[in-house]
Amino acid sequence: MMDPSKYDYRENFDKVHGILMYKDFVKYWDDVETFQARPDDIVIVTYPRSGTTWASEIIYLICKDGDVEKCNEDVIFNRIPFLECRKETFLNGVKQLNEMASPRILKTHLPRELLPASFWEKNCKIVYICRNAKDVAVSNYYFFQMINSYPDPGSFPEFVEEFMHGEVPYGSWFKHVISWWEERNNPHVLFILYEDMKEDIRKEVVKLIRFLGRKPSEELVEKIVQHTLFQEMKNNPCTNYTTVPDEIINQKVTPFIRKGITGDWKNHFTVALNERFDVHYEQQMNKCTLKFRTEI
Repeated sequence: MMDPSKYDYRENFDKVHGILMYKDFVKYWDDVETFQARPDDIVIVTYPRSGTTWASEIIYLICKDGDVEKCNEDVIFNRIPFLECRKETFLNGVKQLNEMASPRILKTHLPRELLPASFWEKNCKIVYICRNAKDVAVSNYYFFQMINSYPDPGSFPEFVEEFMHGEVPYGSWFKHVISWWEERNNPHVLFILYEDMKEDIRKEVVKLIRFLGRKPSEELVEKIVQHTLFQEMKNNPCTNYTTVPDEIINQKVTPFIRKGITGDWKNHFTVALNERFDVHYEQQMNKCTLKFRTEI
């Protein structure tokens, strides 16, 4: 395990209902918990670094009937507020959403049990995007390095230990995924795998269009696919987070939209670490019927 003095969470992190979270978020948790949903809200849920921005841009385009110009009118975190995000001087997801006209699209990284009750009461449409744990661990490792308020993640094997035991923001990947997988038969929830998006994006876009109550046309699907290609989003200031000040996200270290591939974990996990992770994975997921692909 990591040397605790080197990896001190106390300064910037706190726990809410037992789950590690940014102190800024926890400080105003009542605002999140009591948030009032509207029946036509669309909620995008992911564990961090699971394809959130990609799915968000796709869903935004669906709701705007493929009008790319509307996507380019503002940065994604203004068009799709981050519900629980609270930075004193920069972002306030709850405030953004309360001031926004309906229909609203929002994103969150909350596990099932922390999602505000009003979203369930209003039967809002919820899309959960899920990515295999090994690639999520790698992506989070790089994310830790670019966020200035985060502690030094240490070596990759050290970080993976913390990741496996849920000592990272939003807690255990395993519990998060299982909590949402249990909602897969809820007609108001659509569960999508990142690996399926990578393999056949058109098929998943059609699934999303139908879930959101619209009719898929070839033209609409093609527009969405072209606009949300990896390189397009990486180069687009409205989606690549380059408008966020360096003191919050330092993209000189690594880009926010980094590789967007499946299987990058093989460049980071040693044989021993991979075996250790697999044993832990089996212990955590042995009762869950959800199956992942770690390469395509």
